[in-house]
Amino acid sequence: MSQHVPQQIRYWTWLSAAWLLTGPWPASAIDPSAIVERIAFGSCCNQKRSQVIWPTIAAQKPQLFLFLGDNIYGDSEDMEVLRAKYDELNANPGYAALREICPVLATWDDHDYGANDAGAEFPQREASQKLFLEAFRVAKDRAPWQRPGIYDSYLFGPPGQRVQIILLDTRYFRGPLRKGGGDWPKQLGPYQENLDPSSTMLGDAQWEWLEAQLKEPAELRIIGSSIQFLPVDTHWERWQNLPLERARLLELLKADRRATIILLSGDRHLGELMQSELAPGQTLFEATSSGLSHAGGGQNNEPNRFRTGPLFRHLNFGTIEISWTQSRPDCTIAIRDANGNAVSLLETNLSRP
Repeated sequence: MSQHVPQQIRYWTWLSAAWLLTGPWPASAIDPSAIVERIAFGSCCNQKRSQVIWPTIAAQKPQLFLFLGDNIYGDSEDMEVLRAKYDELNANPGYAALREICPVLATWDDHDYGANDAGAEFPQREASQKLFLEAFRVAKDRAPWQRPGIYDSYLFGPPGQRVQIILLDTRYFRGPLRKGGGDWPKQLGPYQENLDPSSTMLGDAQWEWLEAQLKEPAELRIIGSSIQFLPVDTHWERWQNLPLERARLLELLKADRRATIILLSGDRHLGELMQSELAPGQTLFEATSSGLSHAGGGQNNEPNRFRTGPLFRHLNFGTIEISWTQSRPDCTIAIRDANGNAVSLLETNLSRP
């Protein structure tokens, strides 16, 4: 008889059963006293596509997984449409298995926010925020439930081994982008720089919050931004589209001489590692991992003056391995393929004076 049941009905029956089996995961799984040594991260996960990469990520035995945006491809002002797509993600057996072994902390990008390249103009941003917090089981006592924007931070480990996770919201407050008008090749992207000082990436409240967060004692700061921060040689979505905002964050990071700082980003459907000298003896690192379900963004020869190692245009995720044997943490950052092989590596201790 089952052979006569329409395929769509069979699928949603499976989806509902899987959701009941996986269920909500407890926020108490996040242990602030834990010494963090292994983190995995990634972005761009289309709920309709095959997600063969989850078991490979789980095999790395991460203590945390950081979802950097485009966690679903929602692209709708209808919250029931977005809700159904989050349900599909949460019911995926591979993703559910990962949640069993480690907490998932997330920020969003445009497609899970609700519209391609959208910012503060998105009419459903308040409703989308509530749905996001529900979908990722964010505890009700967390700050994003009490104010606009999903930005948040977490601190793990004892003094001397503290890891601060800062997750930025580059959507809710972001001002308008400027499109076209340049003489660059179209395959490098559509956006030119917007020098209007009133156009913001984070908004006043988030900037004030971030400044306070960067004064918190920590040996390692990991900052999640859904869009790339360092790159200036292309014209896709990036911080350089609002160069005054990029410069502002650079100055804030330069003032922090105590912590090793690693930026994590997604969005581009590719993987790459980068570094840039903030000041003598102070290096900023960035890892872009984008392509949990699909990849192939950019061009093989896409320019990036900050890139170290190869540009990887296939399914990928990232890892950070942290050693606490020195006075400052030694981190090995990797972009890994769908089999878990490191295709690009960057060690933070190589930049020390």
